[in-house]
Amino acid sequence: MLSRHVTAGTSIPAGRPAREAAEAALVENYPRLVRLAYLILPPSLGRHRRVLTAHALVQRTLSDATSLPGPWPGNGPAGAAAPDGHGREPGGSGPAPRSGPPVPGQRSAERPVASWLRATVVRTALRPRHPLRRPGPFLPLVLGLRLFPRAGGSDELSLDRALAGVGAEVRAAIALRALEQLPADAVLELLASAGVPEPEAAVRAADRLGAGTGTDVAALLSGGEFDPCVVHTRPTDLLRRRRHGRLAVLAGAAVLAAVVVATAGLRTGPEARPEPVAASNALTTAALVRAPAERWADTSRVDLTAWPPRGARTGDTALLRRALDSWSGRTDTGVRVTAARGTATAPPGEPPALLFAGTVDGSGVVLLHDGRRLARYSEASDGRSGASLQVTRADDSDVTTGAAVVLTRRDGRARFLLAPWIARAEGRDLRAPDAAAVSLAVTAEGVTAPVPYASGGGCERVPVLQLTSSKRIVEDHAFLLADLGELVPAHLTWTPAPGPDVRARSPREAAGPRGLAAWARSACSLAPLRLAGVRAVNRWEYAVQALPERAGTAVWVCSRADTWEGPGRTTIAFEPPGARPPQRVAALGDSAMCSRFGQHVLAATSWVSPSGTRYLLSAGSRHVGSITTRGSTTTTTRGPAQAVRSPKPVLVRVEGRLLDGSPLEGLVSGQPPGPGH
Repeated sequence: MLSRHVTAGTSIPAGRPAREAAEAALVENYPRLVRLAYLILPPSLGRHRRVLTAHALVQRTLSDATSLPGPWPGNGPAGAAAPDGHGREPGGSGPAPRSGPPVPGQRSAERPVASWLRATVVRTALRPRHPLRRPGPFLPLVLGLRLFPRAGGSDELSLDRALAGVGAEVRAAIALRALEQLPADAVLELLASAGVPEPEAAVRAADRLGAGTGTDVAALLSGGEFDPCVVHTRPTDLLRRRRHGRLAVLAGAAVLAAVVVATAGLRTGPEARPEPVAASNALTTAALVRAPAERWADTSRVDLTAWPPRGARTGDTALLRRALDSWSGRTDTGVRVTAARGTATAPPGEPPALLFAGTVDGSGVVLLHDGRRLARYSEASDGRSGASLQVTRADDSDVTTGAAVVLTRRDGRARFLLAPWIARAEGRDLRAPDAAAVSLAVTAEGVTAPVPYASGGGCERVPVLQLTSSKRIVEDHAFLLADLGELVPAHLTWTPAPGPDVRARSPREAAGPRGLAAWARSACSLAPLRLAGVRAVNRWEYAVQALPERAGTAVWVCSRADTWEGPGRTTIAFEPPGARPPQRVAALGDSAMCSRFGQHVLAATSWVSPSGTRYLLSAGSRHVGSITTRGSTTTTTRGPAQAVRSPKPVLVRVEGRLLDGSPLEGLVSGQPPGPGH
């Protein structure tokens, strides 16, 4: 927090404090002010420019404040007394009258000058004069190096993505609430004074974001992932820098020649105007977007848009033209065009980005991305036969779902093109969690060795990729991808069972020992998801139940498969102890259940104990306060679990009550879902 030195109730000066007091407070609170500015600034700047802009913004706080109303105290008419920086005239006991807007949001025992600095930084960061311009010619200025805070874990990465998806006023609100520990009314007043049109909506959105993460937001924001004062350094793209130097020399010569021609008056008559480019000609090889090689290491948007073009044939205009013609429909050579579920094959409205062009397993392959869809063009080595185009949705990719793309499939094996931020690639069997992962060979272009994939309905073996991100992106970040027959493999996560007095947990990576052991029980549930447009699958262990007759402990699992379209598929399973297979309880399509928008679950199934006694077991998620079973008799049990003797299968209805009194309809094995499901 900012420093605190005065007693509660000290008034906040309406104008600016003395320059000397402001400079001293700025130096004292510099790290926190820079962190505050860094969080508010737009993530689209990239980490390097965002770090420099945050430092420049705070360092210019005092000079930028001269444009605000009200004179610097002590710089007024001759003989005017200067205040001491705490809002009091020398020798006086009360606050001095000031001109200009009030400074809201002071905490008790906090220096008024510190509160004024915070308000000024928030106001400037919300509306920087040049938010997208490099911070020159003002200092700080760094040439030849890229700066970025140290990488955090998966929780920090998730929070960073969530912050990038909201507006600056929401980021300001969550920073003021979590880091500065200001009450809601003080945040509202500060945002309103900074010109935010709807501060109440910003505070509500910040509270929802903080509650939705399921983690300690204040602790994460206080960590090194969001500290622009402790940074790592890397060189810029040396090859690109050298190339740009040569281009600058050529550009200078061209400008000089143009000036000579213009002054010589060689052109007479009307100016020649370029003909407008027709929309049908937008898909040309020259117009293809090619991302810089190091963009992925200096952007908050780590997804397919950060992939540079790779492959030995990125300069093969004939191959690229055939790929573009097949997507635009300008070819009638019999190219077979297919699309994943919910994906349109219409030509892109703007030139797509080139991700790959090369020869893989004897076929020419081109990968294109238009910002929303991913297209893979493949043709035989002669360039004339067996051409195909496959298009799929990829508009919500991230560091995991944008980490690999299938290049070829042949003889039960697939080759993947890995994202440039992948540092290590391994293969493993999801059914064998204790077996060591097998290292995969990867070419300099990012193409993996052949990887087995499950093509049939059996699940004796379920191959998956285990990838590890570069430390330049996030530290200790390994994750699992499952090939479900699409261009983009599905991301596998898991949410462990809740413990006593434990807050709701967020999905986490399944590459650790516990996650692998959990997914070994659910590996066979992936087979029905093949070719269903699945983006990610999360295994949520929503309840743990002690079985009657001391028969052990069972786990209730809700597996949710999210598609690129948006709707998800949900399957609830009962996993008895021991080696017995999971028992499927219910399956729902196009439901929000088991997502962040459907966090309450209640299900029931029949179970036979080792003694032969039949029970109806019910279990709910952590907010279920009581369960009622209605059948031949009615039984109510307090708590999130219930076991009722059921001598024979009967038609029953299971209802629950949440801790706040809200009703919750239960799902019963073998019976249709009730209303609301």
